[in-house]
Amino acid sequence: MFRNRLTKVYRHLGGLAKKQMITCFRLYDHDLPEFPFCIEIYGDKICLSEYKRSHGMTDEEHEEWLSQCLPIMTAVIGIPEHLIFHRQRQRKEGRLGQYEKLSDSDRFFVIEENGLRFRVNLSDYLDTGLFLDHRLTRSRIRAESMNKKVLNLFCYTGSFSVYAAAGGATSVHSVDLSKTYLAWAESNMKINEIFDPKEHFFIHADVMQYLNQIAGEGFELVIMDPPTFSNSKRMKNFLDIQRDHTGLINQALNAMKSGGVLYFSCNYKKFQLDSSNIKSNRIKDITNPTTPFDFHGKLSRYCFRITKE
Repeated sequence: MFRNRLTKVYRHLGGLAKKQMITCFRLYDHDLPEFPFCIEIYGDKICLSEYKRSHGMTDEEHEEWLSQCLPIMTAVIGIPEHLIFHRQRQRKEGRLGQYEKLSDSDRFFVIEENGLRFRVNLSDYLDTGLFLDHRLTRSRIRAESMNKKVLNLFCYTGSFSVYAAAGGATSVHSVDLSKTYLAWAESNMKINEIFDPKEHFFIHADVMQYLNQIAGEGFELVIMDPPTFSNSKRMKNFLDIQRDHTGLINQALNAMKSGGVLYFSCNYKKFQLDSSNIKSNRIKDITNPTTPFDFHGKLSRYCFRITKE
């Protein structure tokens, strides 16, 4: 059953990826209840996440079950078992565990996307360092960044920042609460050989507090991809994106030039944009146009393009 399903989706999605010259994509995400995997291809490697569940097997039985699944992946996809990186994860709302570290093997690999290079880690963190669901959104950012002052909030490992810099932004300001991820973001900029300390700034700050300090800064393009919830000890207040998104968006708009564009995204399944309280009448839902082929029907992510009037 698993072999048949994997063969079918690999034939379809693998074909689309090859035609579009995409080397990193999601292949399978809990398609069959009996096989609760998320399988992502990163070049010549597989990131295999197994969702935790009450499977009723002993540890030995589970290992035997897994040992029967891995050869199927190798046979269908053509990637050897020693390049399959397996970890267990809990299904979470949004990106709650973005900063959670799972191990300390410190194994990083460089992959390519649209001619740009990014460091990913397939074993040590809950997430790999590159959110594949934003592939199309990143391309939009590169296309719209020429000669613009760009702000990337909740920047994580800086993939949007790299795309903005590659698109000719005059400056890129990347803000995050994690020094680890800011360093990762800076390294992503450097391996693309586009880093300029006079134009690219990595700012260690709580976004909610940072936005209070930058009204009138004249940013022309802003990216905001926040977690659904955060109660980090380093934050003054905890973040609940359903409750707080209007304030965050309006603060970002206050830091922008007239005609500037804000890309706002959220992974909360039950999210509802409170457009009536957002200080713009030019709000466009671009969720569908920014959903890649490998996430159709499987993505709980919303994306909006908001223009400052």
